[in-house]
Amino acid sequence: MKKSYRIIFLLPLAIISFAAVLLLLGLTLLTILEYRPNEREEVSISVSATNSAKRELNSQSQIKILSWNIGYADLADYADFFMDGGKHVQNSSPSQIHQNLEAFVKNINDLEPDAVLLQEVDLCAKRSHRINQVEFISSAMKEFSYSFAYNFKAAFVPFPLPPIGHVESGLLTLSSCSVSSAQRISLFVPFKWPVRIANLKRCLLVNRIPVTAEGENGKKELVLVNLHLEAFDSGEGKIKQTKILRDFMQAEYQKGNYVIAGGDFNQTFSNSDISSYYQKPNGWKPGRLDLADFPQGWTLLQDPSVPTCRSNGLVYSGAKKSTFQFFCIDGFILSPKRKRLIRKNN
Repeated sequence: MKKSYRIIFLLPLAIISFAAVLLLLGLTLLTILEYRPNEREEVSISVSATNSAKRELNSQSQIKILSWNIGYADLADYADFFMDGGKHVQNSSPSQIHQNLEAFVKNINDLEPDAVLLQEVDLCAKRSHRINQVEFISSAMKEFSYSFAYNFKAAFVPFPLPPIGHVESGLLTLSSCSVSSAQRISLFVPFKWPVRIANLKRCLLVNRIPVTAEGENGKKELVLVNLHLEAFDSGEGKIKQTKILRDFMQAEYQKGNYVIAGGDFNQTFSNSDISSYYQKPNGWKPGRLDLADFPQGWTLLQDPSVPTCRSNGLVYSGAKKSTFQFFCIDGFILSPKRKRLIRKNN
């Protein structure tokens, strides 16, 4: 009898020890495979064989820029997301992903932009059935050159259940204008080990477009910045990331360049009136980007008359719109001396 008691006692202990060893091995492997980008990295500019992205800009040129977080073509009106209080990691079938991508491309082409800043574009991820969205979009927009930078790269994301799994995703910038260079600039990561291992490594994707400065010596550049700032942190991440962005933009402006940053800030601008937006009790709240933090003459552009984002805590289709949570967290920051500004959310 004593022997049987000993076996019964040791069996749970052996299972716990085995699980602990597996967990340690898993953490060790993910730590070894962790994506560790340099502070600054050059990014290739891809051009198709039929590319006509050769438009040259001068100081009087007008340019239309579109920014869109496409939610890896999965977060349609039938979707929810676990990080927002929903249930799902993956909402769409492969055919639905393709349909959503086709709709994105059609809408972009209908708006006829000169440059496109896209966020949450999957290169290869389990959540979007490993469909190469960069290739899909760039192939459908052959008249644009494009550059891509990782914002989220993890060999395996072990949460929730079922887990997110493998993710390669990031920022995609397309331009019909001639681009001289592109660069990835790393942003502050607010997460510590081990959470950091399988988390986002956010960045700025910077494209430089030559601008002929009439009446001035040499050439200037239009420095176009694509971004997606922190969402699910205590607030420290967004603040430090915004400071890096602001310092970079000011340094470029002081060189004599034109600077435009656009994307998903996960923040509402202080000059945007969102008082009419329903605020869900205890729901996620975006950060606040204050115009006063920028020197005089800089412009923060949002169009709060139309939300740019919805809560993914619930499926949107069939929901009561009057008590649904919407946000205005996408926009643009422009350096001084812009002569004409038009802002509109579609």
